[in-house]
Amino acid sequence: MRKHNGGSGAVARVVDPSSAYLKSEVAIIGELAKATLKDKFSVDWDSLVANYDRIRDLIEQVVPGFDNYNAKVRIPGGFYIPNGPRVREFKTKDGKAQFTINTPTHHELQPGELLLMTVRSHDQFNTTLYGNDDRYRGIYNERRVVFMHPDDIKNRGLKEKQIVDLHSKYDGKQRTAHRFVVVPYNIPRGCTAAYFPETNVLVPIDSKAEKSNTPTSKSIIITVTPSVG
Repeated sequence: MRKHNGGSGAVARVVDPSSAYLKSEVAIIGELAKATLKDKFSVDWDSLVANYDRIRDLIEQVVPGFDNYNAKVRIPGGFYIPNGPRVREFKTKDGKAQFTINTPTHHELQPGELLLMTVRSHDQFNTTLYGNDDRYRGIYNERRVVFMHPDDIKNRGLKEKQIVDLHSKYDGKQRTAHRFVVVPYNIPRGCTAAYFPETNVLVPIDSKAEKSNTPTSKSIIITVTPSVG
């Protein structure tokens, strides 16, 4: 790992697959669909897995702004898709943007506890990793890092680049993510951040947001201890 100030000229390093048997997300989803949906839908999942152009053809049919998708995706620099707020168009009754105020959940942290949010790196799209670099945050050639406020590092007797373990507790069970590198970062005291999916082990499968039903990956209470062994 090395720190870097970043910049628009940064170039991503592509990571080779860790195994010749490593499956793509599309292949995994296709196999799950075949096994669970069976004949409920007339979809040739193998055909979609074999050629992503066919997936883009289907996207073009249902998502506005993706006309000629396969041609556009091959244009260097990409293309813009329709975005209402960009042109000040809002699909509301009065044609104006609607704002709401939502009070975040308050967490009463106990001594030694921190609140962890999981994030993506620059070289990452969802759970697909294209490289080990994150020019957004100045991290290169490493992903198992935990961003901490310098005071939180000091108060726990830790130091920069120390190897630590992250622990979460939920419903009487403890989960541990092993061997993360401590990185001082400009983050509020009491808060930490780390990449997913490396920290998915800390998120209980039944810990979900009330309305969206998504995992509570942005709000995990953890403790940090020096790694042993």
